Amino acid sequence: MTQAPLAREEFPVGDRCAYLNHAGVAPLPRVAFEAGRAADEAWMLEGVTASDRYEARTEQIRVAAARLMGVSPTEVAFVKNTTEGLSFVANGLDWSPGDRVVVPDHEFPSTIYPFLALERLGVEVERVQPEGSHGALTLDAFEQAITGGRTRLVVLSWVQYATGWRTDLAALADLCHRHDALLCVDVIQALGLLPCNLDEWGVDIATADAHKWMLGPQGVGVFYIASRHLDRLRISEPGWNSVAHRDDFDRLELDLDPTARRFEGGTHNYTGIATMGASIDLLLDAGLPEVWRHVDDLCTHAREQLTDLGARIVTTPDPDHRAGILTFRLDGPIGVDLWRHLEDNHVVCAPRGGGIRLSPHGWNSTDDLDRVSEALRALS
Repeated sequence: MTQAPLAREEFPVGDRCAYLNHAGVAPLPRVAFEAGRAADEAWMLEGVTASDRYEARTEQIRVAAARLMGVSPTEVAFVKNTTEGLSFVANGLDWSPGDRVVVPDHEFPSTIYPFLALERLGVEVERVQPEGSHGALTLDAFEQAITGGRTRLVVLSWVQYATGWRTDLAALADLCHRHDALLCVDVIQALGLLPCNLDEWGVDIATADAHKWMLGPQGVGVFYIASRHLDRLRISEPGWNSVAHRDDFDRLELDLDPTARRFEGGTHNYTGIATMGASIDLLLDAGLPEVWRHVDDLCTHAREQLTDLGARIVTTPDPDHRAGILTFRLDGPIGVDLWRHLEDNHVVCAPRGGGIRLSPHGWNSTDDLDRVSEALRALS
């Protein structure tokens, strides 16, 4: 295996355990921690006089985040989490009774709850059933659901949190547009790991917070909306920062900013954005193709070892539909009991999808995955 594209020294958590839960909450790299500490120190020592500097840094990070997603910086807003971004969509579109939202069944709760809440308006939520042992979400299944009524929106996670199934967003976007539906994607389980070209793929809206594959802090994230759709979403949280004349407090007109910044409402979380920005820079400097190649190799290594131990691999082996998640099931201790056994053996992972979910990143090594196998062998 090639050298890890992200320096292990950036992740001191690796000194005490095999950390394989980036699909849950990632550990902060040192560079991100230092960026956040520097921002807090600036506010402590300088107060409001640090504002111009951190506003300029925030705009630099907007450019970097846009590069990470493959979109224009004018199409990127900062949000506090994925749920907020999805709620902007649910609460921003004009709905009529009988409108339909298509979403996969067994999705992460935050990807479906904002749209279930629309049922009070007469909006119907159609759930696409995953197929087979790998939880496949096929284009045929989406097409059948989309054509079943007046579908306005398709919402899904790029990568399913429990099984690791990755959907071809370009193909799904094409299908949605042929049926006059928008495609909104929760990209939290892939952004920062997989090379991403949302604009090229035709994705209309996407959102993610930073604390998983982006290696950032909790409570801050990004929201993308294609410029052609800016005026289709009503602003549900307007504030002083939403308008084009944000620095003129005496001009009380709701003249919305012409970019995605209109969704930002109030004051930025400058410390959180600075912390996230350092992690984004770390990933971009390493190169997402290299990061993804390394993680895919790690998952392949783990798959082979787990198969030798008799584990059933939930995650598909198809290179076009897998990502950084590898979920497996084992006869004997299952679920929480097996997870606790691994935790006792200093392996940090998660019980998901009726089994155990592993999610290494670009700084992990095969030694980290070998600790999983060693711990499982100790059960026999």
